[in-house]
Amino acid sequence: MINIKAHINNVALHHTIFDLPFAFMAALLAAGGQPSLHDLFWIALAITTGRAAALAMDNLADVKYDSQQPRMQYRAMVKGDISKREAKIFIVICLGLMVASVTQLHPICIYLLPIAAIPFMIYPFMKRFTGWCHLFLGLAIGMAPAGGWVGVSGQITAPMVLLCIAVALWIGAFDAMYGAQDEAFDKSQGLHSLATEYGAEGAFKIAVALHIVCVACFFAVGVMLQLHWLYYIGVGIAAGTLVYQHKIVSPTDFSRVTQRYFMRNGIVSVAICVCTWLSFLF
Repeated sequence: MINIKAHINNVALHHTIFDLPFAFMAALLAAGGQPSLHDLFWIALAITTGRAAALAMDNLADVKYDSQQPRMQYRAMVKGDISKREAKIFIVICLGLMVASVTQLHPICIYLLPIAAIPFMIYPFMKRFTGWCHLFLGLAIGMAPAGGWVGVSGQITAPMVLLCIAVALWIGAFDAMYGAQDEAFDKSQGLHSLATEYGAEGAFKIAVALHIVCVACFFAVGVMLQLHWLYYIGVGIAAGTLVYQHKIVSPTDFSRVTQRYFMRNGIVSVAICVCTWLSFLF
């Protein structure tokens, strides 16, 4: 009997709030404010299944570490709710659905898919080799707006690339902050992060710099595309959210790094996506 709830838990389905809004936003921009429901549906399915496959691969690769990490004891594979074999079957099914979804979008997408898939295929193993592994996660999430944009228009443009960079820096910096709490554990296991390389304080300083560049990139996208002022309201909300996230945690105090803290980061993607839509609406 397939434990659907366990698989949903294993891939943290609710975390699609970090990438799906940006995929929709990119489709909106690429289509001049009028993407078809057909494209939005297949973009959503491609992003959701691709992300699910990626996170299942990440958990499968890290289960030997997660089982020793007290903070990860809730995960389905650590608890034994999902076997390695079941996880592999799930990954294959998700990858199949992703490929099928991509074939329903602009024809060029199927040829670009291997390139887009590289970041999420290699990210699970990057923490074995480099402290900058967080940026590989960011790059993997940054493929969501790239997919939304190319899926609609079939084109790679400068604003699209800048949007992908902004998303990659946003997620990469946040992941560096979130992962800094595991500095001692990662060092004990021979794993790498910005915290293990530069200390938690150094990781936080790098995260601040990356988030500043990220907000600047979001702002520049609006300028390049001459978007309505409502778009910049979304960028402002996103910037305010990041400032708040940085204020309530520190390299020496992770007490407020909870699931609520983690999910609050989704305000960034939702605010910018909604305000982009409003900018076309008005």
